Amino acid sequence: MTDILEQEIKFLPGIGEKRGTLLSKELNISTFRDMLYTFPFKYIDRTKVYSISEIEPTTAYIQLRGIITETRLEGNGKGKRLVCTLKDSSGTIELIFFQGIKWIAEKLAKNRGSEFIVFGKPSEFNGRKNIVHPEIDPISDTTRDSIPNTMVGVYSSTDKLRNSGISIKTFEKFQHTLLQKALPYIKETLPENIIHRYNLCPIRYALTNIHFPKDMTALSYAQYRLKFEELFYLQLSLLKQKNIRMSSENGLIFKKVGEAFNYCYSHLNFELTGAQKRVIKEIRSDMVSGKGMNRLLQGDVGSGKTLVALLSALLAVDNGAQACIMAPTEVLAIQHYKNFIRLMKGSAVNVALLTGSTKKSERKIIDQELQEGKINILVGTHAVIEDNVRFKNLGFVVIDEQHRFGVNQRAKLRFKSDVAPHVLVMTATPIPRTLAMTLYGDLDVSVIDELPPGRKPIQTIHLSESQRYRLYNFIKKEIKDGHQAFIVYPLIKESETMDYKNLEEGYMQITENFPAPEYVTAVVHGQQKNENKQYDMDLFAKGKAHILVATSVIEVGVDVPNASVMVIESAERFGLSQLHQLRGRVGRGAEKSYCILMTGYKLSKESKKRIELMCATNDGFELAEEDLKMRGPGDLEGTRQSGLAIDLKISNIAKDTLLLNTARDAAERVLADDPLLEKAENEILRRELLVLRESAPIEIDYSTIS
Repeated sequence: MTDILEQEIKFLPGIGEKRGTLLSKELNISTFRDMLYTFPFKYIDRTKVYSISEIEPTTAYIQLRGIITETRLEGNGKGKRLVCTLKDSSGTIELIFFQGIKWIAEKLAKNRGSEFIVFGKPSEFNGRKNIVHPEIDPISDTTRDSIPNTMVGVYSSTDKLRNSGISIKTFEKFQHTLLQKALPYIKETLPENIIHRYNLCPIRYALTNIHFPKDMTALSYAQYRLKFEELFYLQLSLLKQKNIRMSSENGLIFKKVGEAFNYCYSHLNFELTGAQKRVIKEIRSDMVSGKGMNRLLQGDVGSGKTLVALLSALLAVDNGAQACIMAPTEVLAIQHYKNFIRLMKGSAVNVALLTGSTKKSERKIIDQELQEGKINILVGTHAVIEDNVRFKNLGFVVIDEQHRFGVNQRAKLRFKSDVAPHVLVMTATPIPRTLAMTLYGDLDVSVIDELPPGRKPIQTIHLSESQRYRLYNFIKKEIKDGHQAFIVYPLIKESETMDYKNLEEGYMQITENFPAPEYVTAVVHGQQKNENKQYDMDLFAKGKAHILVATSVIEVGVDVPNASVMVIESAERFGLSQLHQLRGRVGRGAEKSYCILMTGYKLSKESKKRIELMCATNDGFELAEEDLKMRGPGDLEGTRQSGLAIDLKISNIAKDTLLLNTARDAAERVLADDPLLEKAENEILRRELLVLRESAPIEIDYSTIS
C-alpha cells in the first residue's frame, strides 16, 4: 500500500480541489504528511469554565457556560449585527456576530432553552462586556466530544485562508479528520532501542497529543518526542554525510611547503597569533590526509582569517594547483585582491580579480590564463562560479562570509575540478556552538579565538538624540588627531512606515556640521553605481575623506586602520551580530577606537538589552549566543539558504540546546556502530532520512556528491 501520508491534501474529506490549492499556496500543505506535521504554535487552556463576573477587560481567551436569554438584530447594511445575551448565575455578557448571522440565528433557534459553551476573547464597549464572534456550541451537541481538546491548539493562518472559510476551528477539524483516517497506518519512525534509551513516547501518541493534548503532561511528552526526532535526524543526516565524504572521496595531497608560502610568511612584518598558527596546522593536516578538506573557519572580526586563507591558498600553489577565493561583495573581493597583491609583491604568484564589473576584454584574458594555469589565485564575487569560468587545476576554494551564498552557488565551485578541491568556508560572524552543530555538523571546525597583539578593545557608548552635538564635537576631535569616522544608517531614504534615521537626511546633516573644504565626506550605499561606490570607498581608504557616510553595505570588508570612530544611527534597528560586525570596522590599528550607538528615546525591552550587551562586551561569540537566545535561529546565519538537511518544524535551536546535544549523542551512537547505515536493523533510519530529505527546503543533497 502507498504511504497514506503521501496522499494529496485535496483528498481529505472536507477539503477538495479549491481548498487544497489554497492550503498549498498559503501554508505549503500539499499532502497528508504536510498537514499532520503542521503543528500549533500555541495552546489555549479549555479546561476551565469562567463565570461572567470574573471577566476583566484585560482577560485573554475564556470559556463560559450559560443560557441565551435574548437575541436581536441591530444596524443596517455592513453595520448589521446579531446581538445575543448570554446569562449565567453571576451575570450577563453580549455576544456579537457581524458575519454568518443567518446560520447563527438558526443554530440558536434550533437549540432554544439549551445551555451553551461559549469561547472567545472578551472586550468592553460603552461600559458593556462583550465577545465578538465567539465559538458557540450547545451542551447537547456531541460533535466536539470526540475531539480531546481540553487544550486547544492555535495554528498559523492567513487572511486568504480566513476569508475562504478556513478558520482555526475548521483547520482543527481537518486535523481531527486526518488523525482518524491516518493514525492506524502510521509506522513508528524511530528504532525501539532509541525510544527506550531516551524515554520517548510512541509516534502515534505524540502526533495525537501535539494536536489535541489531553493535558499539559501529554503535550510535554509529545513535544519532547517530536523535537528529539527532528534534531536526531538532522544530526544523523549531517554526520552520515561526513562519513560518506570521509570514506568515499579522495582528496588532493599537498605535501610541499614551498616558495610561495615561505615568501609570504617571511615578508610579514608581524608574528602570527597562536590561534592562526594552530588553524594553519589543522588545514595542512587536511591537505596531506588524502581526503578532501571541508572545514569551517570561524573568527571574530579582525582576528586574521583572511591571512590564514591566503597562506593556505599558497600551499595549493606550491603544489601546482590553483586557488579561488569567493567573496559576497565586490567591495570585499577588491579588498582581498589588493591585500594579496601587496603581500605577494615581488613574488612569482599571479593573482587576478574577477567581478561583475570586470570589462569583457579583461575577462577574456582572465578566462584564457585560468585555463592555461597562468593565474595562480583567482579572487572574485559570484562571477567566479559562472559556467564559462574554467580552471586548469583548481585545488583549493575559499568561500568568505559563506552564509551569504546559497547552496547551489557553493556547490558550483566543487564541480570546476575533476577531483574535489579542498574547501575552506569562513565567517566573521561568530556562530554559537549549537547553531554550528546544526548548520555545519558535517564540517570540521577551526576557530581563531584571539586577536592580533597590540589591538585595543573598542569602547562602545550609547547616546541619544539630545547628545548629538556632543557626538559631533567628539568626531571633530578625533579628526583633528588624524583619525577618520564611519557613520552608518539603516535606510537610504526616509520611510513612511519606519521612524529611523536615513542616509540622505543624515548626509545633509553631516555636511552642514562638517563643512567643506575643512572636512571631506564620502558616501557609500547599495544603490550607487559600482564605479562611484569604489571611488568614494577609495577616497576614505586612502585617508582623503574624513568621514564615510554609509549603509550597512560596509558591514563586511572595509578595512581602514586609521578609522577610530564607528557611529551607528538608529542602532535599535540592527541585530546584535550586525552591530558587532559594524563595530569591527574600527579598532584595526593600534589607536584607541570607539563605537557610538545612537538611538531614539523610546526603546523596546529587547532593543535596550541589545544595546546594553553591546556596551558590556567585545566578545563576538558571547554576543552570538545572546543573539540566538533573543531572536532564535531564524535566518541568523542564512539558515534556509545554507541548506539544512531537515526542515525544522517544532524544535528551536536556541531553546532546545540540551535536547540537541542529546540527539547528537544518539546519532553518534548509531553511526559509531554503523557509519553508513547499512545494517538491516537501521532500515527504519534509512527510510525516515529519505522521507525527511525529500520534504526539506534544500537545493542539493551533499551526500550524493562524490
